[in-house]
Amino acid sequence: MDLNALQAALAASPENVPLLVLIAKQHLENFEIEKATKHLEDALKLEPENQEIQYLLAKGMSLDGKISLAMVRLEAICQKSPEYADAWLLRASLLVTENDGRAARSCYEKAIELNPDLKNDKLLKDIIKAGGETADRSADLEKDRDDAQFGNENDYSELNDDSDDIIPSLDGVMAHDLEVDLQLQTEKSFKDIGGMEDVKEEIRMKIIYPLQKPELFSKYGKSAGGGVMLYGPPGCGKTLMSLATAGEIKSTFLNVGLHQVLNMYIGESESRLHEIFELARRHKPCVLFFDEIDALAADRRDMRQSGGRFLINQFLNELDGAKAENDGVLILGATNAPWHVDNAFLRPGRFDRVIFVPPPDLKARSEIARIYSKEKPVVQFDEKEFAKKTEGFSGADIKSAFERATESALMEAMKKGGEVVPITGKSLIKSTKSIRPSTRKWFDSAKNYALYANQDGLYDDILEYLKMNK
Repeated sequence: MDLNALQAALAASPENVPLLVLIAKQHLENFEIEKATKHLEDALKLEPENQEIQYLLAKGMSLDGKISLAMVRLEAICQKSPEYADAWLLRASLLVTENDGRAARSCYEKAIELNPDLKNDKLLKDIIKAGGETADRSADLEKDRDDAQFGNENDYSELNDDSDDIIPSLDGVMAHDLEVDLQLQTEKSFKDIGGMEDVKEEIRMKIIYPLQKPELFSKYGKSAGGGVMLYGPPGCGKTLMSLATAGEIKSTFLNVGLHQVLNMYIGESESRLHEIFELARRHKPCVLFFDEIDALAADRRDMRQSGGRFLINQFLNELDGAKAENDGVLILGATNAPWHVDNAFLRPGRFDRVIFVPPPDLKARSEIARIYSKEKPVVQFDEKEFAKKTEGFSGADIKSAFERATESALMEAMKKGGEVVPITGKSLIKSTKSIRPSTRKWFDSAKNYALYANQDGLYDDILEYLKMNK
């Protein structure tokens, strides 16, 4: 198709939405993301409810590496137009990149159910490789909006896993008449987390000690409060570290997901964010945890005239709240992509402590394996030997290895009429051979930022971990 001819036609009819979309598609095929986005934003102004435009914007974001922002837009499409099969399929492919195979499988099956022509054997193979042998039905949008209520029962036995399933959310409390009992007291503490002693000590200095010794810290002009940003590969314990921090200080823990903040109506997202901070201020001491903070604190230069700029400014205003208001409100953010966070969030008084959460080391992997082997019929298992075979694995990868070995033992048990078949150390080590450490892809990308976009030394910890010199 002649792009020049299409552009000439657009010049004669600049408000022709189908033409804008067609040209945008051509630019996307040529990986001209910025040009495609410009045309799509023009089209969206004319037809704000057009889901195809929203989908193509999400596709452009995914091609540009802005996975979190793309996921937010796709979730909104799937909620508003659950019959939009292409959105479910793209969502599945992005979940694979985050190594969330079961959620990806659920989205993939939904897409194929809506449109069998979208069947993609290669994608399905990648989903299965990422652990998606079965679907995680909780990933269905119609269900997770209803089930993620703050008072639901949850399993806190996961270790070093960033899964959204392990912590209740604030869903349902964004109305202006917030319920005061929507809060969580956690029994988790640092002793439940294998390894990461350096990370724990940094959090103690920033959050825990100021609360335990307020008089001492006040003499140095320090008070409890402020923000800490945790970053690193997915599945390495950023979420669990935040939960354990709340347990260490016996405080309220509020876990804020993107869908509790973002709203399609102008001004509503800012209002929701303000209500979240107000809830935290009413229940001091409180740990306020924002997952995927790069989506809420994205670089404003990437947004041009987007309404997201207003939300970012609101977030900055909340962080800059009067000292008396935010005293005792401990704000933790987690991200896999700190390079997408606006620099304004990293100034003193905001997220002024940025902490790298690396994959678990040998000792930590051994401890994680020991805990996962509890209450399972595991025999002849050497945690230290297992740890040696899982170099570069995240906590989530180790969990996946145990799940695969467990499923194999269960299949054998069913063949033997229900007789318990033990999970052997040999089968656990064998299961690791089919898992590619999810952290490798992250480090492939992160090292480029650490080498070439590290003027202030923010990513020196990455270079140190990789034993590289800038």
